[in-house]
Amino acid sequence: MASDMDRARLVAALGAVANGDRDALQQIYQSTSAKLYGVCLRILNDAGEAEDVLQDTYLTIWRRAGAFDPERGLSPITWLVAIARNKSIDKLRSTARPRAVRPMEEAAHVVDSGPAPSDSIERTQEIAALTRCLGQLEPRHAETVRTAFFEGVTYEALAARIDAPVGTVKSWIRRSLQRLRTCLEAAAAA
Repeated sequence: MASDMDRARLVAALGAVANGDRDALQQIYQSTSAKLYGVCLRILNDAGEAEDVLQDTYLTIWRRAGAFDPERGLSPITWLVAIARNKSIDKLRSTARPRAVRPMEEAAHVVDSGPAPSDSIERTQEIAALTRCLGQLEPRHAETVRTAFFEGVTYEALAARIDAPVGTVKSWIRRSLQRLRTCLEAAAAA
């Protein structure tokens, strides 16, 4: 129940931020900064860089809060974590060592090993199907699955977070995964 209230508060605060409410951004920061900093630190493995990326994350949230749509089935914390994760990965890429320059003769023999455009379309369709199927689960169960798999939270930590027994959390996730598999198989067959 507490997580549903937290979700509702975050959704309302993101709506207020989209309308330029600085106090709402402060509320979001207070309730999510520790988690988002943890995401940044885990990816970057450097406290200073994680702090810089966290600041950039909240600037992005300020600018893009209007893009969050709770009707799409994505929880606000998952949306915020995705921004922090993407900013952290961008930082890693920007600080990576430059690759050695090869002569043009060598470059002519390089094979493009990237995904084909058809693979990208298929991936987009798979994500849409997964989002649709998650939306068919009971909201609390869907949030539990998202938290466990998208944020990498253990059963024990998740149980403590939502104040439920570990066995209950495992059952929710197991049953939810079975329903997701059935839904995704039906979507693939269609």
